[in-house]
Amino acid sequence: METEEGETEPMSLIEVERIAEALVFASSEPVPEAFLSERLPRGTDVGAVMRRLVEAYAPRGVNLIRTGDRWAFRTAADLSFVIRKDENEAKKLSRAALEVLAIIAYHQPVTRAEIEEIRGVQTSKGTLDVLMEAGWVRFRGRRRTPGRPVTLGTTVEFLDHFGLEELRDLPGLEELKGAGLLSGRIPPGFAIPIPQNVDELAEDEDPITQLDLEELGLLTPGGEADE
Repeated sequence: METEEGETEPMSLIEVERIAEALVFASSEPVPEAFLSERLPRGTDVGAVMRRLVEAYAPRGVNLIRTGDRWAFRTAADLSFVIRKDENEAKKLSRAALEVLAIIAYHQPVTRAEIEEIRGVQTSKGTLDVLMEAGWVRFRGRRRTPGRPVTLGTTVEFLDHFGLEELRDLPGLEELKGAGLLSGRIPPGFAIPIPQNVDELAEDEDPITQLDLEELGLLTPGGEADE
């Protein structure tokens, strides 16, 4: 809105919140804060705006949640039981896939050999394929060691699916015991690693190149993505 002098009238806080709300609602994927910042008035404290919206939606049937640096609307956790499951819902993960996913989540960046060392058994390509197809695991880079093994990590979609804001929100030892996921006698010195937020490559990782993607079967020679 412009004043008589031609100057733009500052937008009210309610209008700013409505725009942020609409941008998140209209997106089929979690919306990055950078995206919101580009579309809200210059100088807007995006974090403050979103925190106010979080409070406004807290008692409602849908909640505004943060996953990493992205925002999305999700059904309130206590109402999930009333949402009818799709008949074509993906099958539950196998125990092997759950174990591999947990190891990647807590130990990333991690290589396939390191996963097998922790589990004590070989990890099939099919297990990793299932996690990749679900969008929860990604190739991160190449480890600077002999053979340059590929490193694996989780994705924003992993955080979103499991309702986590960041990796540090993964349950610790006491939480796992309380949920009954660790039962029986726990070996002395047993510990759950503290997950790190490792979006950027570690010092011993090199970025994935086009040749790497071709080698991994993610791109056909020449740069075209496989169907």
